[in-house]
Amino acid sequence: MSRVLNTKPVDLSTTKDIFVSAVRFAVSIEGPCFPFGDELRISAQEQVDYMLGEDEDITIIMADDEVKSVIRMGVYNIIHSFEMDLSSLLSDPTLEFEAADNRLMRRVSDLEWMCNVLPKMDLMKNFVSNWIAISSKILGIIEDKKLDHVMWGLKVKLIEVTCKVLEAVGYGSVILPAPCRVQLLKAWFPYVRKMKPLLDSKAIEETGFPYKMDEDLCQAIEGAIVSLVLTLPSNDQADILADWIKSREVGYPDLSEAFEVWCYRSKSAKRRLVEGLDDQSDGAISST
Repeated sequence: MSRVLNTKPVDLSTTKDIFVSAVRFAVSIEGPCFPFGDELRISAQEQVDYMLGEDEDITIIMADDEVKSVIRMGVYNIIHSFEMDLSSLLSDPTLEFEAADNRLMRRVSDLEWMCNVLPKMDLMKNFVSNWIAISSKILGIIEDKKLDHVMWGLKVKLIEVTCKVLEAVGYGSVILPAPCRVQLLKAWFPYVRKMKPLLDSKAIEETGFPYKMDEDLCQAIEGAIVSLVLTLPSNDQADILADWIKSREVGYPDLSEAFEVWCYRSKSAKRRLVEGLDDQSDGAISST
């Protein structure tokens, strides 16, 4: 006698609707929901995290074009909102820095959340491309003299988000054309190099100064930058390494490994070129 298994069919449509709704609230596509405010957004982010980790149907759902479209729109929404709030620091003369800082730190928290969940969806490239596109604007604002002595927490958080981007590109989980990789590195490498000693000196000057680049963050950035440098065309590597050599007294990030690899590759390429020219010359002589 055969046994009949009483299995309940999975309703992918319902799961998809729940996931899409959670994403929309998580990235504030629907706008703030009074009176819940941030609590609803944070709960929605936790729901997305849970479904990505526990729901067996999520892989199928992530292949859906509507789901991808909602997530891409969410990435744009969060980054654009952050960009607008950051721009207001210089454009709005009546702005109170404390209130603006609190709002921006909430935005950065959303950016960090995106960096954690997008790799699980294979959509980190969308975030990376948007981040590179606005990097020059971000740095132009955050390095303005008006902000020289304020918003240290925001400055560190920007480095943490950028570390995620550098790791994604440097270690190959996000594939970008060489010009985009160069643009990313040339934008953020000088800023990281400047901020590390500046934060260290602030910690020495002010007892209990809470904002710093801890050892894990420093190692992560250094490793990602070294890896990213080694993916670049030789001429671009040479430009970046030349700038690094000029300011080696800073000591961080240490690109010695990348420099050694570049030297080895350059010597090998030169040797192969010379050998090739010698072979051509020998062939020409033997044919005469």
